[in-house]
Amino acid sequence: MPAAPRTRLNVLKTYKLFVGGKFPRPESGRIRTASSPADGSHLAHYARASKKDLRDAVSAARGALPGWSGSTAYLRGQILYRLAEMFEGRAEAFAAELARSTQLTLAAATAEVADAIDRLVYQAGWTDKLSQVFGTVNPVAAPFFNVSTLDPAGVVVAFAPDAPSLLGAVTLIGNALAVGNTVILIASDTAPLPVMSLAEAVATSDIPGGAVNILTGQRAELAAPAAEHRDIDSIVDAAGDPALTTVLQGGSAVNLKRVTVYPRDLAWTDHDKSAGPYRLLELTETRTTWHPVGV
Repeated sequence: MPAAPRTRLNVLKTYKLFVGGKFPRPESGRIRTASSPADGSHLAHYARASKKDLRDAVSAARGALPGWSGSTAYLRGQILYRLAEMFEGRAEAFAAELARSTQLTLAAATAEVADAIDRLVYQAGWTDKLSQVFGTVNPVAAPFFNVSTLDPAGVVVAFAPDAPSLLGAVTLIGNALAVGNTVILIASDTAPLPVMSLAEAVATSDIPGGAVNILTGQRAELAAPAAEHRDIDSIVDAAGDPALTTVLQGGSAVNLKRVTVYPRDLAWTDHDKSAGPYRLLELTETRTTWHPVGV
């Protein structure tokens, strides 16, 4: 007799956090369910980060900062380009997950993945050019050389938009990394799965552990702790939620942390508007050095 057809259950995935180059479970043990917007079917579970998870991510980012910011701009560009190569090799898988996690058609999801790949290449190209364009030798009325150069802001927390979930996340991470910052990305509330697949690509890339950290869960729960944390240097708010912006700006006023708010109608597919040199400048500090002439 022919063997009975084999049946099996799908192995459903549980996405963890991405902190310090590893995938830890959330400190609280809490998980959330991601469902298909098309039919409500179960897609996967994912972690819900707590304040403790945020503190761990900040510690990892701070620890990675000296090595990443101290690397050459050329090397950072090569590493970002390598991440784009890895995206290219997994483009179909990224597009399929993006389509099932959002209301995008497969064609639209494929286009967003292509935009994300192009974005990384664009950002890689700016790493060793930004200081050439915006660094200056300043005229002074004294026998000194006066030179202004760009330094990274430090540890950056970025709140990703719900749409475009993948392109937005890639843009925020790439902007921070390109100029030597380390970054903690707070993923979209509604479409976190493609962002966690991005974490898997980062984990196998040449980006050092801790330079990129990704938390999922609820942005509103993490906003106040991020704004008030004194070891975070800068916040980028691209979530498009006015209530969240108010919390971030209010909490950051206590410690004078810079908060950059992206407009809700930002043209994310436009390289210059979402990842151009002036976006990169928002994540830098200008250092001016005086040196005596002839010494």
